[in-house]
Amino acid sequence: MKTIITLLALACSTLLSSADAAKVGQQMPKLSQLLPAATLPNTSGKVVLVDFWASWCGPCKASFPALNRLQAKYAAKGLVIIGIGVDEDAAKYKTFAAKMGATFSLAHDSTHQAASFFSPPTMPSSYLVDRKGVIRHVHSGFQGAKTEAEYVAEIEALLGK
Repeated sequence: MKTIITLLALACSTLLSSADAAKVGQQMPKLSQLLPAATLPNTSGKVVLVDFWASWCGPCKASFPALNRLQAKYAAKGLVIIGIGVDEDAAKYKTFAAKMGATFSLAHDSTHQAASFFSPPTMPSSYLVDRKGVIRHVHSGFQGAKTEAEYVAEIEALLGK
């Protein structure tokens, strides 16, 4: 009986946390309110890709070169990429950030305020936001060229609007 109650409680908490996750069609809050200590680029009127990552995440390492390519190709057209590291340890965050050589903006969410709003289901998780601040696409994980191609199609569609 105790096991059944534990399983039910776990299932309910999982459902609640996924129900509270940022969704397509939802307005993104001002990141400066969620990451007050970070220096963030102006996102007003821009297409924004918010990417959550962690130093221990293998797919995160694979995603950074793709995000750098997107930054190079679309920044002048109105794309802003913000990578949000969720490591609690500042040294691990800084070491990973330096090693990966991001050409896009990075912010450290050591207190998980931004992660609490978005509730990323996995690392990495990314949220593509339109020029009006509405979340239009959510990506869980990174599957190399497949995910990069999806980003390109979605970004081009949003930049064209």
